[in-house]
Amino acid sequence: MILAMVTVMTMAPHDHGQGKHGNPDDLSSYLARMEDPARDEWQKPAEVIKALELKSGQIVCEIGAGPGYFTKPLARAVGADGNVLAVDVEPRILDALRERLKKAGIANVSPVLGQPDDPLIPRKSCDLILIVDTYHHFPNGVAYLKRLSASLKPGGRIVNIDFHKRELPVGPPPEHKIARDEFVSQAKAAGLKIVSEQTFLPHQYFLVLAP
Repeated sequence: MILAMVTVMTMAPHDHGQGKHGNPDDLSSYLARMEDPARDEWQKPAEVIKALELKSGQIVCEIGAGPGYFTKPLARAVGADGNVLAVDVEPRILDALRERLKKAGIANVSPVLGQPDDPLIPRKSCDLILIVDTYHHFPNGVAYLKRLSASLKPGGRIVNIDFHKRELPVGPPPEHKIARDEFVSQAKAAGLKIVSEQTFLPHQYFLVLAP
């Protein structure tokens, strides 16, 4: 699958240590935080992947892929016949992702340089779109969700995992978070409905949505 690559000044999809455009000032420390083994204790990646119920051969889009914390297990879950569209808005982070994928011998991932308001993924192409700790960065959440919906195959799902809006030992400060109820309202405004919800994450809500 050939995907457009567009170089833009953008804001990074994660938190802390960011410049005026939201891009991480210290890339190495940012990548280290994203890949800190201690993150597994609260992010529970294996349980998240299991809950997504992915099948071999599916196409998954990951919004805010970063250096590949979820990208690699997603790629393994969909198998060699599947594909992961790993979207990020920071070119340097995508370079780091490519390096990690090469070292891991993973060939079924397509890194995509997106824009703040458009992931630049094909229409009607995805079985599942995953957003983790990233939604609160979108300049217009409702419009972005509508754009993501257009990239779903019939029966496709959007999954949003983000921090509860309260003081937590991890994640951004409360003023930078989107509360669960606020997100649900925005999702409804975008024409999406909640089809299921997982509650095993200690600091985040986990909502599965469909048009």
